[in-house]
Order: sequence, then C-alpha cells, then structure tokens
Amino acid sequence: MPLCSGLETPLHPQTPLRVHPETPLRVHSETPLRAPQETPLRGVRTNIVQSIRAFRVQDLQDAATVMGQHFLYANLAHAQSKQDVLDLIAGQFIFPAHFGKNFDALYDCMTEPLHQSGQQPGFIVVLEQIPATGKFDKEAREQLLDVFRDAADYWGDRKIPFRCFYSFL
Repeated sequence: MPLCSGLETPLHPQTPLRVHPETPLRVHSETPLRAPQETPLRGVRTNIVQSIRAFRVQDLQDAATVMGQHFLYANLAHAQSKQDVLDLIAGQFIFPAHFGKNFDALYDCMTEPLHQSGQQPGFIVVLEQIPATGKFDKEAREQLLDVFRDAADYWGDRKIPFRCFYSFL
C-alpha cells in the first residue's frame, strides 16, 4: 500500500493541483489551447528534472495551463532541514495529513495515488529556492531531486509528461 494513499479528493484531468500563489485556480480543458512546441517548453524534454534557469515561474504556470497539465509549486526558502523541506512540499502540494514525511513517501505521493485516480494530463513542478544549509546539504538536495527524477521516470514509462524545475537558495 502506498504511503500516501487515500487522497481526500481524487485528481482528474480537469482538476488543477497547486498553482503559484498569486494566480487564481484555473480549470484545464481536455484539449490544450496550443501545442507544446508553441510554449516556452518547446525545447524541453517531456520527462526531466532541470534547473529553472531562464524560465520564470509564471511562464511555467501559463505553459501548464495552455497544455492542460497540472502545475505544482513549492517555495522552500524558509526550510532549514529535510523535515522542513518535506513539510513545505506537503503543505504546498496539498498532500493528505497522513503523508509519511520522508523521501519514499514523497515519491509515493507523486506517483501511485495520482496514477490510480485516473488518466493524468501531465505535470509541471517547480521547487523554488531549495535550501543549502548544514542540515540540508548537497547530499540531501541530490536525494530530493532523485525523488523527482524517479517520478519523472515513473510518468515517462506511462507516456505522461512530468517536468520538474528547481532553483537553489
């Protein structure tokens, strides 16, 4: 049984996940308004974890809307430790209260319950300002990103786009 089973609200293609805080929720249509090659993501592989670089968060959210994909955003600037990072992600991605708060549980929440809730249109995930502290060092940052790389592989095996963009504090 996944560590994050029993989502209170099943996710359906027409149900957006989490959006950037300054933008209201938008319901996605089944058919994208523009093809991916017309968005800022035209040169980005469909299943990847990469630095946010020149992308703006708002542009990524707009691309998710245009392509009819879920947008998940977490600002981790106030995190100091692994537990803080997991707490912030859980709160901002709206995970269920029983989320296990470890990297295995994070992977489970990003994959199996979503897959079991029905066809998914794709995901654009932003992890902004991942901390670089003594309690969340380079190894912890790599473990966190590995969870999202594994999730990208999971969704890639199912032919569902999963792009994760990150920045460090």
